[in-house]
Amino acid sequence: MSQTVAESQEIKLFQKWSFKDITVKDIGLQRYLNLTPMVAPHSMGRHEHQRFRKARVNIVERLINGLMRGGKNAGKKAKATNIVKEAFEIINVKTGKNPVEVLVQAVENCSPCEDTTRVSYGGVVYHLSVDVAPQRRIDLAIRHITAGAKASSINTPKSIQETLADELVLAAAKDIKSAGVAKRNEIERVAQSSR
Repeated sequence: MSQTVAESQEIKLFQKWSFKDITVKDIGLQRYLNLTPMVAPHSMGRHEHQRFRKARVNIVERLINGLMRGGKNAGKKAKATNIVKEAFEIINVKTGKNPVEVLVQAVENCSPCEDTTRVSYGGVVYHLSVDVAPQRRIDLAIRHITAGAKASSINTPKSIQETLADELVLAAAKDIKSAGVAKRNEIERVAQSSR
């Protein structure tokens, strides 16, 4: 009896997906990848006016916010939330895993560790390899995942929900077919050549 009461009181994303037993394996991202349980991932932009506050925003909400970047979905949070909700259903059917766990693995696998910066020295511009800050790593990973999903849904019969689910599953498996993983490899290869 007490176990069913505890289960019913557990906060689940979209009243389906649990945040329990999900761990971030990448030590550098642990402080910045937020897995606070919530039903509806919507913080009303409270993080916006303070530095580093977006580290406290749930990772699912950050994915939804990433989907609203440019294009037809700009500013349409309800539509972006429904896209993510349906994509999570597809992920669960395809893999049988918790979609939140798949998202965390995908973000870990798509976040680049090294990048390049431009250094001007004596009128000549050099590219220099630098380490990437953890918060920027997550931002880049989400940007590449959502951009890959949007790009693969254009001029195809697949919907954005299906392409986002495919992108997350491929990225979680560290498959090179994933746009996010391919972009990470490209960024790190360029950074390695400019050391």
